[in-house]
Amino acid sequence: MQRHPAGPAGFSTPARRHGLLLAILAMPLLAPSARADEPKGPPRAKPEEVGMSSARLRRIDEVVQRYIDAKKISGAVTLVARKGRVVHFEARGLMDVESKAPMRTDTLFRMASSTKPVTGVAIMMLIEEGKVALVDPVSKFIPEFKGMKVAVEGGDGGEVRLVPAEREVTIRDLLTHTSGLASGGAGARKAPAELLRPGGAGATLAEGTARFATLPLDFQPGTRWRYSGLAGIDSLARVVEVASGQTFDEFLRDRLFGPLGMEDTFFGAPESRRDRLASIHRRTEKGLETIPSFIRFPATYTSGAGGLTSSAADYFRFAQMLANGGELDGKRLLSPRAVELIGSNHVGDLFTGQAGRPPGMGFGLTVEVVVDPVKAGTFRSRGSFGWDGAFGTHFWVDPSERLVAVLLIQTGGRDLHRDFETAVMQSIVE
Repeated sequence: MQRHPAGPAGFSTPARRHGLLLAILAMPLLAPSARADEPKGPPRAKPEEVGMSSARLRRIDEVVQRYIDAKKISGAVTLVARKGRVVHFEARGLMDVESKAPMRTDTLFRMASSTKPVTGVAIMMLIEEGKVALVDPVSKFIPEFKGMKVAVEGGDGGEVRLVPAEREVTIRDLLTHTSGLASGGAGARKAPAELLRPGGAGATLAEGTARFATLPLDFQPGTRWRYSGLAGIDSLARVVEVASGQTFDEFLRDRLFGPLGMEDTFFGAPESRRDRLASIHRRTEKGLETIPSFIRFPATYTSGAGGLTSSAADYFRFAQMLANGGELDGKRLLSPRAVELIGSNHVGDLFTGQAGRPPGMGFGLTVEVVVDPVKAGTFRSRGSFGWDGAFGTHFWVDPSERLVAVLLIQTGGRDLHRDFETAVMQSIVE
């Protein structure tokens, strides 16, 4: 019988060939996997390919590092895209000052009021389907909103009396914070304190909004801009449930997060991903201190005002859909006209001086709008729109520059927002 010559290590040639075949087949299994903190496939480009400067974009990192060094924030994730392609996506600092866990690009953040624009988009989708209208009275969907009263302060003793609302609160009033519902005025002061705290409204949106509707309004609907931090937008989330026949969570999952591929966006972070959840910090004389979230909703209360947890890559996909005029990756959620309406000023000059904003700013449908960049003293373009969250999250969409910018931190305060905006916009060179 013919014997094959022995190969290295005493293997015969057929054995060597068999072993080599197994090694080749195993190569994909042995190859290093993608890093856990890599972005989930946002399209990338060199900055110069989309009219931005690589050198100038590095100023974003310099700005963020200054805030970290000054112990104003623990860390940040920043993302910038132009013409639909990501040119900057960085994580700096720490997720938690106590554990020293490094910030990652896939870190999860409590979005707080950055949830509100998501709710606004959900309402706009139903408006386009003819199930809701901007001028609809909220009572059409939540009957308890019928016949509301307005609290009026008067007299030397500051007594509060109630008068009938001159008209019903509308969907537009809630979207633009011109409803007077639980916005910190006389009506809100007559409310039980726990009702206006996250988790105090009830176990479900249905229960919570029915209780909100018992509150006197702080002013006649449509006459002022006052931030309704919880009740107004949560009432819109309930409208989504009534008009769609789905729970708010189901609607967002089926109609928004699923189509957009937002796999890291939830009402609360699942236990399996809590190791990626950034801690919330507050500034003290001794530096940053980790604190528990003061926004705690029951698991069954899916707050459209502040309940979402998300990542920079996920929120970018939401914002990029808006920058694209309502479409992403061939999936259309809104028409360009709807996005234009979202980013238009609906309140005249009522927003001037509110929420710490300067003149030159207006308010659209759950988002602020730059009306006059010169008056506002901002590098952002006229017509750019976006919003913030209580723990420092910030984003904006710039339709004229076809730009999206996302800043995620977990320390309250807006001082970094302006510097981030300037660092982003000064990097555009064409």
